[in-house]
Amino acid sequence: MSETPRSRSKTLTSGPKAAPAAKVRASAAQKPAAKASRASAAAKPAAGGDVAAVDKVDTTYLQSLMGYNARRAALSIIELFLERLAPYGLKPVDFSVMTTIHHNPGVTSRQLCAALNLLPPNLVGLIQSLESRGLIERKPHPHDGRAVGLHATTKGQTLMEQAEQTASDLEIEKTARLTPAQRKTLLDLLQKIYL
Repeated sequence: MSETPRSRSKTLTSGPKAAPAAKVRASAAQKPAAKASRASAAAKPAAGGDVAAVDKVDTTYLQSLMGYNARRAALSIIELFLERLAPYGLKPVDFSVMTTIHHNPGVTSRQLCAALNLLPPNLVGLIQSLESRGLIERKPHPHDGRAVGLHATTKGQTLMEQAEQTASDLEIEKTARLTPAQRKTLLDLLQKIYL
């Protein structure tokens, strides 16, 4: 048998288990005081113990990890990348897809997914978005009747020439402390990890 809202309300507020209103209010008022007391106790040193103070944070172990260093370096570049490429309306994945299409006219969606390590469902919406912006177009594949080749439009080519120049400039800026030879070595070493 289902309860009406009124009968359910009575069930929740009446009966031997219901707490008097004054008692509920007092209990609620005590909760913040109990939390403050616990926080104060946690801030005090344990009896006979010293609280450690850190003057300089030691990240030696983290700096010995390839993933940590690669991530920190990437984040410092990506932050600037997002800022500089915002006028082109390109996020990092959009840029990667567009530049691959720009340099590989007729590339298929399957080839894009394999080259850029993308999942097909994620690429579908992205391709539709780039197409609706007039940056790419689909053309029949010359050898495979079931496949469609992706091509940058004139608008897309112009956009990518400007966006790629911006990306190249910002990478040179962010790696200014490296010599050209060091920069090439770093690229080669990073690619050995994921290629």
